[in-house]
Amino acid sequence: MKSTILSIVLFAMISCSVIGQNLTDASLFLRSDSVYTNMIQEESGDLYKTIGHHGPAVENEWLAIRLYFNNKATSIDVYNKQKKGLELKNAKWYPSEKEQKKGLGADYYKVGSTVGLGGVRLWDGENVVLLAPVSNRIATVKKEATYSQMEMLSKDVPYKGKKIDVLVRVTAYTGIREMRVEAFALTDEDVQFVTGINYHKGQKVEKADNYMIAWGYHPEDVAAEKIQVGAAIMINPDDYLDRKDDGKQQLYISKPTKYLSSWVTSTIEKDKKMGTFEKFKAYVVKTAK
Repeated sequence: MKSTILSIVLFAMISCSVIGQNLTDASLFLRSDSVYTNMIQEESGDLYKTIGHHGPAVENEWLAIRLYFNNKATSIDVYNKQKKGLELKNAKWYPSEKEQKKGLGADYYKVGSTVGLGGVRLWDGENVVLLAPVSNRIATVKKEATYSQMEMLSKDVPYKGKKIDVLVRVTAYTGIREMRVEAFALTDEDVQFVTGINYHKGQKVEKADNYMIAWGYHPEDVAAEKIQVGAAIMINPDDYLDRKDDGKQQLYISKPTKYLSSWVTSTIEKDKKMGTFEKFKAYVVKTAK
């Protein structure tokens, strides 16, 4: 899987440098003034109601994802698009019903209390540990020549009797559907990370050693209509010690490490090329090899 996706990324970056287009973007702004910035921090670790779309976000042509700026920090939510293109700066994650009917995407995905799609937490040997409380939480975004990136740094997270810093980074690359999620433990000792993917009652779920797919409807939330959503996480199974399914999410528990990465992607039934479970599965299986 790693060599396949990295080859795709390299090809996309080379192609982008030739045609001079970056088909990704990043977004971070305060709701009070809607002025975009590349960094926001808060000692309480919670700016959920203050930041636009509740945290930093990145997008590619097909989807956008965000990290919540609160105690669920690094849970990942998805914004799916009806047509290819960049629209986050215009839609700001919550387009009106009228805008959705004219072709803008929407937040069809429901995270709830789970990790969402590829979110990151810690494992203390018995339980999942949220990246909270913190002494400071710092969100940053940037747009480079061929990709866009967001990071969330959680400082002094209590973990096994100590306090550690954890950095989560999400990168959107030009020309590919997948986004890369990376977790860094900024500490002298290894930690165990937790990642995974959530699902809902009635959805079709398929698991393999190196991926999991969830396909179907999410509970109604803010979208103008109900749309079937496909989501997938792709992993290197050698990075993990255990897997747990709590009825709402499949969790992957890592080996002791300071670094972990996975790839995530999503689609909806309105996607002409990837709008069925069978087509989406075929793409994920091929990409995850």
